[in-house]
Amino acid sequence: MAAALATAQGDEPTGEASEAVEGGVGVAWDDDGSIAYVGAADGLPWEPTLGAPDRGCLVPGFVDQHTHLPFVGWRADEFEARLRGLSYRELHGGDGGIFRSARMFAEATDDEVMTFSHALLDEMLAHGTTALELKTGYGLSVDQELRAAELARRLAEEASQTCTVTLLAAHAVPREMDRADWVRAASDELIPEAARRGLADAVDVYVEDIAFSLDDLEAIAGSAQDSGLPLRVHADQLGDSGAAAAAARLGARSADHLNHCSPEGLAALAAGETVAGLLPASTFFLRGTPAPARALREAGVPIALATDANPGTSPVVSMPEVIAMAAAVYEVPPLDALTAASLNPAWVLGLSDTLGTLEAGKRADLVLLEHRSFAQVPYRPGHDPVVATIVAGEIVRDRGRTG
Repeated sequence: MAAALATAQGDEPTGEASEAVEGGVGVAWDDDGSIAYVGAADGLPWEPTLGAPDRGCLVPGFVDQHTHLPFVGWRADEFEARLRGLSYRELHGGDGGIFRSARMFAEATDDEVMTFSHALLDEMLAHGTTALELKTGYGLSVDQELRAAELARRLAEEASQTCTVTLLAAHAVPREMDRADWVRAASDELIPEAARRGLADAVDVYVEDIAFSLDDLEAIAGSAQDSGLPLRVHADQLGDSGAAAAAARLGARSADHLNHCSPEGLAALAAGETVAGLLPASTFFLRGTPAPARALREAGVPIALATDANPGTSPVVSMPEVIAMAAAVYEVPPLDALTAASLNPAWVLGLSDTLGTLEAGKRADLVLLEHRSFAQVPYRPGHDPVVATIVAGEIVRDRGRTG
């Protein structure tokens, strides 16, 4: 048996994700990695093995509900090109963007993709991410998309974190196909085969004027439903496409990006159960219009934060950095951000029964931070606040600052 101990904030609650306990909070877990006790530090059932009673803050492990791993290779030169005035649309319309990453993926061996992706998973783990989504989308053919899903499943089996796999069946229209032909292939071949082989836990669609339409979304959503897979939607990133409202109407688990979410889209999200996935790093990186985060929160729409880790528009893998950006760019208060980085994304990924909060019976996925106040996380962007990361009761990263 093991226990972790840290002092939580005594002057303000820590929201849905965890509750403050005056004088310190203790968490104990059993040999099977499940939480056995959460409460006052002086009530721990056995001696702590991590932490100190006068410092630190213990929170649930971060859950990153939107990443584009697995991929291979970076596109820093495209970032430089945008700084010289080229737009993301222009790069996407040429040989760059998603199409370039698809070429790199097709040309790389499986081992090269796995090695590149494992390094990023390790970096995520060091920054407190204990569960995340893996997403296909750089295949752009039925065979390559299935290959991406297979590699994602391999990553999930080998990673320390819990990983789910989302089939981004409609990311970009393959150069050699009409959009309608690809939508038919994705709906009739790709999604059913991925579901039959157990390679996907959800299906995603990129709705944008440079990608796929609302009609395409309807078709792919129908295929996903027939295959028993929940829906995710890239919505309203570059313009108001009506995708947020459509995502809510179709019962999507999340509508992500939402930079140009309309009042109608916001109202639809507020009336439904779809989570608003906010991706502040990609907004920052593209210098885009921020999503209406305050209006979403005030309307009662649950929000989730994610890195959107990808080589083109968000080469960021640190959830603490995303939390800092959410505060500066989206005005998300620290403790709201904590829930948006743990419980809400766990629900999006179908993991909230076991992850996302500090509760007895749930898995002991924990992050020990170096300061007593969680507000220090967004207050110091670029600083690594993680002292230790614990997955299923195993201390997988420990900087040893608090012993």
